[in-house]
Amino acid sequence: MIIKEHKKHSDITTPSYGNYCRNEWSIVGTHCSTIKHLADSVIKALSPEYKCAFADAKHPDENEEVKLPVHIENGAVIEYTNHLNYNQFNYTKAFNQFTFRQVFNDADLILVNGNHFEARSQVVVIDESKKKSLKKRLSQLTNVELILLADGEQEIFDFIKALPLWKQIPVYNLNETGKMIDFFKRKIQQAKPLLNGLVLAGGKSIRMGYDKGLIAWHEKEQQYFLVDLLKSLCNEVYISCRSDQQKMIDSKYQTVTDTFTGLGPYGAILSAFREKPDVAWMVVACDLPLLDINTLQYLKDNRNTSSTATAFENPYNNLPEPLITIWEPKSYPVLLSFLSQGYTCPAKVLRNSEITILKIKKPEALTNINTQEDLENVQQLLQKKNSIHHAT
Repeated sequence: MIIKEHKKHSDITTPSYGNYCRNEWSIVGTHCSTIKHLADSVIKALSPEYKCAFADAKHPDENEEVKLPVHIENGAVIEYTNHLNYNQFNYTKAFNQFTFRQVFNDADLILVNGNHFEARSQVVVIDESKKKSLKKRLSQLTNVELILLADGEQEIFDFIKALPLWKQIPVYNLNETGKMIDFFKRKIQQAKPLLNGLVLAGGKSIRMGYDKGLIAWHEKEQQYFLVDLLKSLCNEVYISCRSDQQKMIDSKYQTVTDTFTGLGPYGAILSAFREKPDVAWMVVACDLPLLDINTLQYLKDNRNTSSTATAFENPYNNLPEPLITIWEPKSYPVLLSFLSQGYTCPAKVLRNSEITILKIKKPEALTNINTQEDLENVQQLLQKKNSIHHAT
């Protein structure tokens, strides 16, 4: 008899996190003061464009008295202080990689003091005074991407030369700050998430009375028309649909079925991230008959990967428009967090997150249809545009 292995958990695509976030480097091989100075230089240079972070540990001097914050000392588990220019939380609970990932989700880059913590990638400093300490951490050097020579150092340690492909690792002097900054900037740019397209076609169109995605505004069903528009802008394009719709969609088109059911567009976006959590999604509703390639191209060209999302401002209410939006991978845990608090409105997430908002050049591109009256108005507008086009 063959006994099949019992699986307790469902298969699910795991986001490409390290211990803290997707882009993280520990700096190891030198004194803590040098590591802090190096991290400060990089963060200062990159912070105008990217969200940077630093992780370190504090070890007090032997004669220094360790004092707990007063409320923590009196039994509080969390203490929050608003310092006007920054916010401070003090916790009593221990942090692990799952907690760190939540806290650092917004970061584009995190540098870590490798004398205290590990990270998925490493920067190794060749410093004779810390050679023995570095050798003890050899097992932590799993993905060395940069080697720095401290002042007076010219030779790389033999145990570093034993690392796989060590000759391909760039080597700079520790005082070549500009080169180090360029290195990290390139790494962030290389890690820019791919952009996929998602056409929302899973609604039941109750007010309209029939499926809006099937209306042929431009000589083909709108859901297919939008997919074809997005193909020139995105890596892959999918139609978001309910499971009962999938068999009716042309097999030439890829689909993502709702696995977060009963949540409307919110569930569709979450379902897409569940399938591919490391890509960004350009989400487009299927009830936008006046949407054109120029509007979508403008959205892509002005995409800000450092933001949670990039969205147009709706000129009719001055709020971000959630259903013509690029949602970055870092928005996935944010969406889940709002869901856990009982909210399923994509617009609410945008209004309460750090996003990039764009002014739309053609406001009519945001026109959506929900009723027969909306349909008739748009039909007349399209007929008028077509008449002008043919006349010219």
